[in-house]
Amino acid sequence: MTRDFIKNLVEWKNSSRRKPLILTGVRQCGKTYLLKQFGSEYFEDYCYVNFESAGKYSAIFDYDFDVNRIIREIELIENVRIIPGKTLLIFDEIQECPKAITALKYFCENLQELHLVCAGSLLGVALKQENVSFPVGKVNRMQLYPMSFKEYLMAVGEEKYIELFVDWPVAREIPDIYKIPLERHFKKYLIIGGMPEVVKEFANSGNYTEVAKIQDEILADYADDFSKHAPVSEIEKIRMVWDSIPKQLAKENNKFIFSHVKEGKRAHELEGALQWLKNAGLVHLIEMIQNPEVPLSANADATYFKVYMADSGLLCRKLGVSFKNILEDNLAISTFKGAITENYVLQELVTQNKNPYFWRSGNSAELDFLYEDEENIVPIEVKSATNTQAKSFKQFCKKYHNSKGFKLSLKNIAANDFDGTKVVSLPLYLIWNINSY
Repeated sequence: MTRDFIKNLVEWKNSSRRKPLILTGVRQCGKTYLLKQFGSEYFEDYCYVNFESAGKYSAIFDYDFDVNRIIREIELIENVRIIPGKTLLIFDEIQECPKAITALKYFCENLQELHLVCAGSLLGVALKQENVSFPVGKVNRMQLYPMSFKEYLMAVGEEKYIELFVDWPVAREIPDIYKIPLERHFKKYLIIGGMPEVVKEFANSGNYTEVAKIQDEILADYADDFSKHAPVSEIEKIRMVWDSIPKQLAKENNKFIFSHVKEGKRAHELEGALQWLKNAGLVHLIEMIQNPEVPLSANADATYFKVYMADSGLLCRKLGVSFKNILEDNLAISTFKGAITENYVLQELVTQNKNPYFWRSGNSAELDFLYEDEENIVPIEVKSATNTQAKSFKQFCKKYHNSKGFKLSLKNIAANDFDGTKVVSLPLYLIWNINSY
């Protein structure tokens, strides 16, 4: 399956400031597959080392950090030649070998011509541990996310819509011949999400029952990670916080409240568990902004935040929402669908390397997302259907006079001016192309 992210890897390969690359991302988002594809297509060969499946590799790093010796021993074990400039060396699940993480410094300093990329599903967790010496300044870093809606369209053979809407004019209404199938695909994506194995199954079979089975397996694997990799004192707390996230997202005021995880529990008791989930890439924390000035990060309130899941399909599965209810727009699940749609938008923004926040003004107004675009702040209002009436959005635009903003819904594309703000009504299925508008 085609991933847009491979362009980032090609840029890294050709960069004059290339260093060993650390690729992080939630478990099963496709890191290993992508790196092997990258090695096959852009190098003469690749050598794959998995520290989780074969403990023998860790012993290589126990003696010293002589990178030439390390390479020779890997060559002997794997019976391959590792040729700098021609071979991609992949260290997978590198968090299982802390000394290999430390060794990256010496690869950077003493074997810069070698293309070395490292991946780890729980690397964010491992790097918080005191026994890991991180090679600060000696590595490049990237993060891979689940497949975007654009990548889903490519996986199911609908690339034509990407080509068609790359430069679709905002003044031209989208006709039903395109609008209806794209809305249908968008609803399917809410159910399926972007985990590559799930997308591949749906592309091959179109079977929602099989999709649900794979999603259940992924969720079970995540739960197993809690037991295997989290501190014993945190395991039960992590499970409670993890199970609480879908329920809290589905509430009208979806601010994350620690006391809602379990009655009697306080923030200081559960903060570590939530941070573990964030470090593992399983959730995104979006902080509140009351004073929307650049840089937004300087005005964020870290004590007031929302928590989203890394994948809308897994959120849908954890909520227990039937695929029929999503496809048929069952009004009985409108609150749940709103939460799932908001999670989808968050995923798309994060995948595009935007750093979203949300805005709140006392108890009178709340805006779903804000992000910085160069020196501008871009407000976003999200609706799951065609109703785009949004008092908070209008209030924000009237008060802060931003140059542009977006209303994301299933309403047709359009643009108008509101109090000096260019407001684009953008269909949810076109957010992948938001930069064009």
